[in-house]
Amino acid sequence: QVQLVESGGGSVQAGGSLRLSCAASGDTYSRYCMGWFRQTPGKEREGVAAIDSDGSTSYADSVKGRFTISKDNAKNTLYLQMNSLKPEDTAMYYCAAAAGDTFRGRCFSTMHAFPYWGQGTQVTVSS
Repeated sequence: QVQLVESGGGSVQAGGSLRLSCAASGDTYSRYCMGWFRQTPGKEREGVAAIDSDGSTSYADSVKGRFTISKDNAKNTLYLQMNSLKPEDTAMYYCAAAAGDTFRGRCFSTMHAFPYWGQGTQVTVSS
């Protein structure tokens, strides 16, 4: 089992940057799929980015070229670097994780089934 705690959200002007962090505890970090979701009222939940145990990454089309997902296995921490932020990026951002062969190798496409979730961190982008 894994506990996830997000941090780093806040308010920023359009065009600015934020770096989100997700601290994981309870199991071997390096063997997990990990990813970021975002949710805002009136919109469907969107998978933003995912990273596999081998470091392979995938992104939603809406954030490609602007966001970067990474992890530090020694610190058991996941990151989301968000650059060139737009007002439409405003949302609650959630960290999620999963382990096992069901998820490994296809982390982004299986994010909806990840069993471990954090409480979220709010990102607000103003124009």
